[in-house]
Amino acid sequence: MPENAVNTSAKKPVVLLAETLSPATVDALGPDFDVRSVDGTDREALFAALADADAVLIRSATKIDAEALSHAPVLKVVARAGVGLDNVDIKAATAAGVMVVNAPTSNIVSAAELTVGHILSLARRIPAAHGSLSAGAWKRSSYTGVELFEKTVGIVGLGRIGALVAARLAAFDMRVIAFDPYVTSARAQQLGVQLVSLDELVAEADFLTIHMPKTPETTGMIGAEQFRAMKPTSYVVNVARGGLIDEDALLVALQNGEIAGAGLDVFTSEPPVEGGSARALTALPNVVVTPHLGASTDEAQEKAGVSVARSVRLALGGDLVPDAVNVAGGVIDPYVRPGIPLTEKLGQILSFLAQSPLTSLDVEVHGELNAYDVSVLRLAALKGVFTPIVSETVSYVNAPLLAEQRGVAVRLVQDEISEEYRNVITLRGALADGSQVSVSGTLTGPKQIEKLVAINGHAVELPIEKHHVVMLYTDRPGIVAVYGQRFGEAGINIAGMQIARETAGGQALSVLTLDSPIPEALLDEVRVAIDADLFRQIELVEV
Repeated sequence: MPENAVNTSAKKPVVLLAETLSPATVDALGPDFDVRSVDGTDREALFAALADADAVLIRSATKIDAEALSHAPVLKVVARAGVGLDNVDIKAATAAGVMVVNAPTSNIVSAAELTVGHILSLARRIPAAHGSLSAGAWKRSSYTGVELFEKTVGIVGLGRIGALVAARLAAFDMRVIAFDPYVTSARAQQLGVQLVSLDELVAEADFLTIHMPKTPETTGMIGAEQFRAMKPTSYVVNVARGGLIDEDALLVALQNGEIAGAGLDVFTSEPPVEGGSARALTALPNVVVTPHLGASTDEAQEKAGVSVARSVRLALGGDLVPDAVNVAGGVIDPYVRPGIPLTEKLGQILSFLAQSPLTSLDVEVHGELNAYDVSVLRLAALKGVFTPIVSETVSYVNAPLLAEQRGVAVRLVQDEISEEYRNVITLRGALADGSQVSVSGTLTGPKQIEKLVAINGHAVELPIEKHHVVMLYTDRPGIVAVYGQRFGEAGINIAGMQIARETAGGQALSVLTLDSPIPEALLDEVRVAIDADLFRQIELVEV
């Protein structure tokens, strides 16, 4: 090359496709990247290919764990072309400074339509009739079904998928009722849905479909008690998360004729293991099963690929990435960035403490942070608030939409004055029952330890951990001994504790840090024993 020539060829960022993705995905990446392919299930080949990869796109077969990340010294983003992130170690990626993105809204239509498909299959016994006729039999009278017309469908979880199911089944002239403790009556009215209690729903529903996130509180929430309360002609459907319906109890209910049938797309163990209840369920004649097909449509797969390709472009271009699930990308000041996970966790805590649907949320930023652009903290707060209460993955792009759909007004309030700490972030929510709930947090010391510093105006100071219990009760001698003894007898270790009280004999707030979650039965027992006005278990999701 002549000495005065200009070399215009710059090295393109390497984007690694570890699984087969649609041509539209590659088109969405554009010409600015060196796009390579590898078989992500071949670990050695994957490790070699990650050596100079700036981004890797995967689906469900490729595992990106700490070991894989150790072979990726320049990796900036892991993009999952789908919703689930079970095959990505988000904590390890965050520690390595690697952004993780997914496609949180890519499968919602597919999941809603599969739900309707299961309901129709159960109502008209389509799979069984097909199997019989395929085997050479002609048994019209053996496969008499029921109409959906004027039947009642009960939707447990009125999030984005639940709302789509409601709209589609309303077109069948079904009566639609729903249970969702986080949805206001105004939002339900917009959807043409009647909000009821869970007890009312299971008693009235001809078809029950569940669309909740899987948390300690929702695992097994449809179990033996609910099946006994249902009509013997009722059906249940689960295309959301395995374990929301108690599989052991469902098997017994079907065998005993307590309900008429079930439609299942998801299981506690996938594929169902031989000898387990899930495997036994797949063999029953009144159960319709599919192998986790909620997102398995051409359209959903293409949407997912195109979505994450756009996120990769944003991430590698240094822009804000709305679908980031662990860190927000873009031009965010390093002084603000540590406040993002803190604010997300405060949002989760607020959701666990709320005893009624949220109607408004103020995100208050006090202190030196206000010298910087802190608008990302509003998104982080919403992401935290909705993470424990909706079935789909919550991101920076859909969190504001979830707030809008639920009629939650959101404000960012900034104040340069912080009296006790350098910076304090407070989330203050107004609830549908007229009450308020607030939580405050800060970062302290050289290691920027995330601390909870106030709940509902009660001053505390303790590090934020995964397992907490918050109790509000009338202050009197012996209360600590009561719950300490009950938890100790159950093998629950109290790792930390803070008690805040107004005056002797007034209200006291206890916040416990635990090594493990507490069974619901024990929570109810202790709640009654100390006559608590507020008693909530908090189980934080990794952010």
